[in-house]
Amino acid sequence: MCGRFSLTATPEEVQEFLGLLELEGFPARYNIAPTQPILVVVSGDRPEAGSNLPDRKAVLVRWGLIPGWVKDPNDFPLLINARSETAIGKASFRAAMRHRRVLVPASGFYEWHRPAKDSGEKSQAYWIKPRHGKIVAFAGLMETWSSADGSEVDTGAILTVGSNRTIGRIHDRMPVVIKAEDFERWLDCKTREPREVADLMVPAQEDFFEAVPVSDLVNKVKNTGPEVQAPVGESLVVAKPEKKSSGGGQMSLF
Repeated sequence: MCGRFSLTATPEEVQEFLGLLELEGFPARYNIAPTQPILVVVSGDRPEAGSNLPDRKAVLVRWGLIPGWVKDPNDFPLLINARSETAIGKASFRAAMRHRRVLVPASGFYEWHRPAKDSGEKSQAYWIKPRHGKIVAFAGLMETWSSADGSEVDTGAILTVGSNRTIGRIHDRMPVVIKAEDFERWLDCKTREPREVADLMVPAQEDFFEAVPVSDLVNKVKNTGPEVQAPVGESLVVAKPEKKSSGGGQMSLF
């Protein structure tokens, strides 16, 4: 899953990476938590005349998706993540998968390795960031919820997938990463149905992320400064690929 992430890149860097026509300034955020506002990118109607950039817009949504059919959010679970394997058919995400796919810019995310209770080991937090580049785009979903009095709130969730072998050493789920060359296809909800973008919802390559152990400062929402990303140990190395044994089987090298 993805329960905390960070966006510390500058607005100019985010604007260039995602091909946005414009983007208002915002401060660096080191410890973004559920229910807080997050930046997402949606597809617009059409490119501006004379512009080589696609018509993409950045909007703020509440992190925690509320389907339009929910009557009382207080009686509904907080959906910060959506499992990519089931999102196409699940009632909570079906409409958003078809009509409101978004990109969630991030500088990385946090995950906790929680050993078995009888192992004697302590839980360890990791700051997981792209090894090359300052920004990554997670696959996301957006839904606008309307209350009985007519007020509206935009909400969102991050899609997850089973982890690759490297991140799987920490947790069994990770955010879906959309590559820059696939932004347009992912955001195109007018001509591309969910089944046509299902191939994008796969684990990132083994060497895409670097996992840096950090202190438990990140556990508390009130800690919002760069100190939450200070390393407390060596980064996890990329999981080596499996090799065939002489008997024709395979073995793991870690």
